[in-house]
Amino acid sequence: MTSDPVIITAAIVGAERSVEQWAALPITPEQLVDAAVESVEAGASIIHLHVRDEDGQPSQRVDIFSKVTDLIRQRCDAIIQYSTGGAVGTTTQDRIAPLVLAPEMGTLSLGTLNFGEDIFENGHDTIIEIAQGLRLNNVVPEVEIFDLGMMETLERYLAQELIPKKFHVDFVLGVPGGLSGTIENLVTLVGRLPKGQSWSAAGLGRYELPLTLHALAMGGHVRVGLEDNIYYRKGELAKSNAQLIERVVRIAKECDRPIATVEQARQMLLA
Repeated sequence: MTSDPVIITAAIVGAERSVEQWAALPITPEQLVDAAVESVEAGASIIHLHVRDEDGQPSQRVDIFSKVTDLIRQRCDAIIQYSTGGAVGTTTQDRIAPLVLAPEMGTLSLGTLNFGEDIFENGHDTIIEIAQGLRLNNVVPEVEIFDLGMMETLERYLAQELIPKKFHVDFVLGVPGGLSGTIENLVTLVGRLPKGQSWSAAGLGRYELPLTLHALAMGGHVRVGLEDNIYYRKGELAKSNAQLIERVVRIAKECDRPIATVEQARQMLLA
């Protein structure tokens, strides 16, 4: 087991959750900022950022991303990672629009998949357009892998120099329609990575805790938060994003994995 610092990403809201599912879901810019600050204070280095409009609906509006980003930066230091996924059905142009703000990181999903009852569309042209948007704005991609076939796409696109050479990988497992969050699947995916490639695991729902444990043991990094899982344990809703992060911190320390500071995370992922 490695003793390298572990980077914790906080996925604080996402595009799919609603206040009907979790009453205190952070929706407004002020609530998102509070959730981000609490997450950083709990141990997160990266804020995976979605935003909502005035009606609480998922949005890719540049002005909202700008406001939330500025407010976070006023209150704490964090790597802010914009989601280019938006909500299901968002146009590619809208998905990449916030990248003009030049966040330190942004997501790049490498394939279309059934997302529950919807379709998360990421065809070739969409992937290339988002990759170009990341490159033009000097944004380091977090490549999101939902299925084994996306690893094949990653290898092919790297060989063809279609995506930036420097990137971080996040295995998002447990989406209905994608690869399930079993330990066997995580081991298979990690085994396909180039030597020395940084990676993290994000398990949805019941997969969050077991994938966290195994990512820590395997030398990887971890993503948790209300976007991925609103429960602390079966039948018990989480109190906050920070509560989920605090659990990772406790487990990591027991595994002799120190928690990466924001500056350490920058050196590991962005330098």
